[in-house]
Amino acid sequence: MSRAHWERIVYPVVGVCLLLAVWAGVCMVWKVPSAVLPTPLEVLKAMISHGPALLSEGWITFKATLYGFLLALLLGIPIAVAVSLFRWANFMFYPLLVALQSVPKVALAPILLVWLGTGIESKLAIAWLVAFFPIIVDTAAGLQSTPKELLELARSLRSSRWQTFTMVQFPAALPFVVTGAKVAVTLAVIGAVIGEFIGASEGLGFLLLSATSQINTALAFAALFALSVLGTVAYLLVVGIERLLAPWLPPPTPKH
Repeated sequence: MSRAHWERIVYPVVGVCLLLAVWAGVCMVWKVPSAVLPTPLEVLKAMISHGPALLSEGWITFKATLYGFLLALLLGIPIAVAVSLFRWANFMFYPLLVALQSVPKVALAPILLVWLGTGIESKLAIAWLVAFFPIIVDTAAGLQSTPKELLELARSLRSSRWQTFTMVQFPAALPFVVTGAKVAVTLAVIGAVIGEFIGASEGLGFLLLSATSQINTALAFAALFALSVLGTVAYLLVVGIERLLAPWLPPPTPKH
């Protein structure tokens, strides 16, 4: 195993251990009540005792996250292509997209709840609303930043507009698309949880609300930990798909 791979494993583990040590020290020194801040051991016990519930509710949240993210990809990329290649589409739709993005999704959630009910549809819709804007912005930025030398080469070879797009512009924009997808998939988790907060009877967001209403802070922290794991898994799935579909893209390397 190379040093870079070793560092990517060891440093996060050390960081987590330091955080847990500081957390446990704060609880011990200041004698914080467990209802306010449980110790890491109490959270671990809650995770073990409520493991089946965390897994089942986590799967429900993960499905809403995944469906919302895929819908954001399916709709966001074509919209980004339209607003970057056609001036009339840019002038017509981009201001509307910016206006929609500026509206807090928590404010839209009750309306979506009335329209779509308390099932997975409303959570999926909120996850999509939160996730699709980064995909549009990054994809459009990538398409508009295609090197002029490549475009001039395509014109000199008498490539059609479709050939220029599929063989030059979109491959050049692929790193931007991947970056937007990485941001969007983590935001989709937030959107799914917002939907569960507003109106749902299942999912990690609902479990978190139930735990806090019962002053079961250890279970609430366990649900938060499960949400962080869910977001990390979703992010790593996107990274894995990136390495599978675009192995020529360089992996992110830390600067020393």
